[in-house]
Amino acid sequence: MTVKVVLLEDEELVRSGIRMILESAGDVEVVAEDTNGARAVELTDRFRPDVVLTDVQMPKVDGIEVVRRLATHPAAPAVVVLTTFDVDEYVYAALRHGAAGFLLKDTPPRELVNAVRIAARGEAMLSPKITKRLLTDFASGGGSARAKARLAELTPREHDVAVHIGQGLSNAEIARALVVSESTVKVHIGHIMAKLDAANRTQVALVVHDAGLS
Repeated sequence: MTVKVVLLEDEELVRSGIRMILESAGDVEVVAEDTNGARAVELTDRFRPDVVLTDVQMPKVDGIEVVRRLATHPAAPAVVVLTTFDVDEYVYAALRHGAAGFLLKDTPPRELVNAVRIAARGEAMLSPKITKRLLTDFASGGGSARAKARLAELTPREHDVAVHIGQGLSNAEIARALVVSESTVKVHIGHIMAKLDAANRTQVALVVHDAGLS
């Protein structure tokens, strides 16, 4: 299956480089691109991408606004935010608003392609290199009690699955760890997202982190 990507990046050299990397994979196609997020909804309506890869800082409409606009779209794609900085409060805000994850612009080509594939599957896509730093620096300490109270609404097995999501495990890895099928894991994740009112796995991971469990 080909992963369709809309690429939003204001720097032409960076944009062309990312497009070349993605399309060299063979199973990823950049179906549209633009220099800012003003047409994000229009491009999503027209091309029905699996992933929108967007720079966080762009003129007119930035990456955070792209996340906000697409979060409620009927055919909402996974939105992955690109950033130049190791720790970026804008990226954290994007995650809070429903982004599937983020990448550094200097991410190695193979990791970039793999990250897009992961996001297209609906799984959390957080750069291992900086996830811990970003969450530690920007997560609200005062949210710990609230996060624990929200997790208390889960069943014991759902709680286990949520913790594994917070640790960055894929569905397959969670299934192996809990000795259940991937389909069972997907059912649990659906229940977890509903109970936590989470738009995606990344928001589940943030609740787990805020509770001090990752």
